Amino acid sequence: FALDPVGLHPRERRRNSLGLGRLGVGSMRRLANLSYASCAPSRFEDVAPSDASHANVGESRGKTRLERVGMEHAQDGMVIKPQSNTPPLDTSKWPLLLKNYDKLNIRTGHYTPIPTGFSPLQRPIEDYIRYGVINLDKPANPSSHEVVAWAKRILRVDKTGHSGTLDPKVTGNLIVCVDRATRLVKSQQGAGKQYVCVAKLHNKVEGGVAKVARAIETLTGALFQRPPLISAVKRQLRIRTIYESKLLEYDEERNLVVFWVKCEAGTYIRTLCVHLGLLLGVGGHMQELRRVRSGILGEGDNLRTMHDLLDAMWLYDNFKDETYLRRVIMPLEVLLTNYKRLVVKDSAVNAICYGAKLMIPGLLRFETGIETGEEVVIMTTKGEAVAVGIAQMTTAVMATVDHGEVAKIKRVVMERDTYPRRWGLGPNAQAKKKLIADGKLDKYGRPNESTPKEYLRAVPDLDRNGGSTPTAKAVEVETPVETPKVEPETPASDKKKKKDKKEKEKKRERSPSADASAEKKKKKKDKDSATPKSEKKKKEKKDSDDSE
Repeated sequence: FALDPVGLHPRERRRNSLGLGRLGVGSMRRLANLSYASCAPSRFEDVAPSDASHANVGESRGKTRLERVGMEHAQDGMVIKPQSNTPPLDTSKWPLLLKNYDKLNIRTGHYTPIPTGFSPLQRPIEDYIRYGVINLDKPANPSSHEVVAWAKRILRVDKTGHSGTLDPKVTGNLIVCVDRATRLVKSQQGAGKQYVCVAKLHNKVEGGVAKVARAIETLTGALFQRPPLISAVKRQLRIRTIYESKLLEYDEERNLVVFWVKCEAGTYIRTLCVHLGLLLGVGGHMQELRRVRSGILGEGDNLRTMHDLLDAMWLYDNFKDETYLRRVIMPLEVLLTNYKRLVVKDSAVNAICYGAKLMIPGLLRFETGIETGEEVVIMTTKGEAVAVGIAQMTTAVMATVDHGEVAKIKRVVMERDTYPRRWGLGPNAQAKKKLIADGKLDKYGRPNESTPKEYLRAVPDLDRNGGSTPTAKAVEVETPVETPKVEPETPASDKKKKKDKKEKEKKRERSPSADASAEKKKKKKDKDSATPKSEKKKKEKKDSDDSE
């Protein structure tokens, strides 16, 4: 075995030559013997070298040091091997609309990311406030409108709204929507509510706790309700649904009942307490009420007080510390987590913000179980809510078709031009813009006298080829068809008289008082016709004498 410096890197060869130059000839021989001894098999191991080992030694002689290291790493399995499938992502702990993102159905994975927009939790603080909601614990005595007005003044924003009015004395869950989130107020006002109520019974119930519990469970399903006397709406009989109700506590000494109720939006718990008293036969009224859930947010979902909001804003104004403000305010996407999701390409976002329908080419992922007419949330790949839409296709259709309308827009949440415009960038659109600029098309893109014939031949006229808006040019001249003349059976005046007569008869049938007055007039007329003219003249003369 001999040292072969040929296969080494030039730098290493130079370093070795310098090192060997310092050694004597004897030292070089000892080095050679040592290297041979290390490579030779031990005398205790009676192993013959195989052909493969000779081949490896020969191969390693012709390799550089870096290549040899690479080969060792590859043999140890320290290499990322190519694979056809993408490794699965665990998105179960991702926030808001991105939760379980990997379980969505994939239509395509090809799109161009646009470096605009922000993840909901990483928005700048100004945008975070404008796209925020507060799960507020409403205090007793101020009205819901007053509380919302205070929040607007504290946060210094243009608009605020709430998820459903609470009476002044009622406390509990009130969702305050800030600025852009006010567009979701209607959806939250119509969501179901949950209350804990304290009712006062006017007398002792003979059956005890069992009878009270049975009466509360009876008051479920669709119930007739008339708003109480102190309500601000028209006192009209209406139907409201109680989904579930249960007794929490009954104090027999003080005749107080504490119960929990899950009901439809617009249910009057005050009226429910009166009905409970009537059902028990003792009478009753509402003593105290607290809302524990409004829609998707309840008491345990980041409930904050007005003091928390005021303190958080004070810290931000004086110390620029936005951490407390981010704890008090939540992104509006919190309200949309129970909707089914449609993920769109970044290039389609701004078109949707301007009111365009979502079409198949703009769709990236979609949820399982979407039905036609169902409300869905349209979101970006960063997890931002773009709009609330109404699905025009089922999940099965979305997976199979190549073109068509996926959803139409119900309410746009995102502000326009958050993402850049990506429509009108194709070759046809660019050519059309140029012709409009040159005056060869009018400002709406319609052809005029100076439009080139090549353009007219290349671009189909949709109006002329069966479009929805027919033009004057597309009118066809119809050939007149001779029809035999039909003489009218009765003149128009006779028809009109008959029609008037029928209407009068219908009116008489409807009103009996009209029939009575008509009979009186007829009798008077008959009486007048029965009396001779001489008597009439005498009567008229007598009346004139009396008047004098």
